[in-house]
Amino acid sequence: MKYVLYVLGIFILDLGISLTIQSDLGTSPFDALLVGLSINVGLTVGSWEIIIALLLIGCNSFLNKQRPEVLGLLTAFITGTSIDLWLSLLHNLITPETLYSKVVCFGIGLVVIGLGTATYLHTNFAPIPVDRLTLIIKELTRTNLFFSRTFIYLVFLIMAMILNGPIGVGTLLTVCLGGLILNYFMPFTEKVLDRILIPSSTLVCQH
Repeated sequence: MKYVLYVLGIFILDLGISLTIQSDLGTSPFDALLVGLSINVGLTVGSWEIIIALLLIGCNSFLNKQRPEVLGLLTAFITGTSIDLWLSLLHNLITPETLYSKVVCFGIGLVVIGLGTATYLHTNFAPIPVDRLTLIIKELTRTNLFFSRTFIYLVFLIMAMILNGPIGVGTLLTVCLGGLILNYFMPFTEKVLDRILIPSSTLVCQH
């Protein structure tokens, strides 16, 4: 059951990412970097997700002084593939024209990202390397998720600006609200998912 929730969480997260990209108001700095690389260098957004993940796994290994988390690559592969899938599906279905529809599309995307991230992180199985980095920085700086997430976002924001990624008011909102939304959803998903995961693990023990 844990693995089902893990994959479901990633699919929810990627739907949110794709909605923010489609909103045309600007995406999170990390996704803006991926889109910027896709436009300037080639390859799909999902392919860059996998390439950057490889680099981040190395970085996390160095900071954590532990062996590289190879499972993080599996997460990145699923994430990259499903981002490309969602983008191709939404490309024809959702193309917001008015400012109102763009704001609604972005707002839903931002909330869905928070829910998806909190869901798959709670399964504690192979975090996306950028989320693992968030947790490592939280530990190293002895701060909270909001601080570490915002710090990482600012670094990616500078890189995305260099590559002319889709940066807009949405990017600013993601930097300011991304950590808060994640912080809000973490206890909520913990309560709900524990009800699902604990009975299923008890059943496994009984067998």
